[in-house]
Amino acid sequence: MSLRTGLIRRLAITAAAVALAGATAVTPAVADDEWGSSGGDPEFSSDDATDEFGARGDYRDPRRYRGVVTADRLILRSAPARGSRPVRSVHRGDVVSIFCKTPGQSVQGNPLWYLLTDGTWAWGAARFIDNIGPAPRWC
Repeated sequence: MSLRTGLIRRLAITAAAVALAGATAVTPAVADDEWGSSGGDPEFSSDDATDEFGARGDYRDPRRYRGVVTADRLILRSAPARGSRPVRSVHRGDVVSIFCKTPGQSVQGNPLWYLLTDGTWAWGAARFIDNIGPAPRWC
């Protein structure tokens, strides 16, 4: 094997390892979330109340947090920084499910970011999401 072939092979392996590490760092694992072992939709139960925004959820349960988007269009990202890869976007008035909060790049003086769990795991700047109920837990 030539020196060039070995170098290319090592670069390819390194790139694959970095991509895998990045994917696992951004996507949190859930081993046993204990949400709704009775079947059906694990995020909502028939007992849950609906608030003034139409969001359902029992806010006494610390694993369930909600927020309403205050920006016209909020781009959700792969990491808690404005320079990270865009994942999707949400719009003013959308109610989002918040998993946890973490410090990240400051947006208009607010360094907090929320990890949202609505279909895809993505980060949204807390500056543009108002809590419905209690503040989310730390990641």
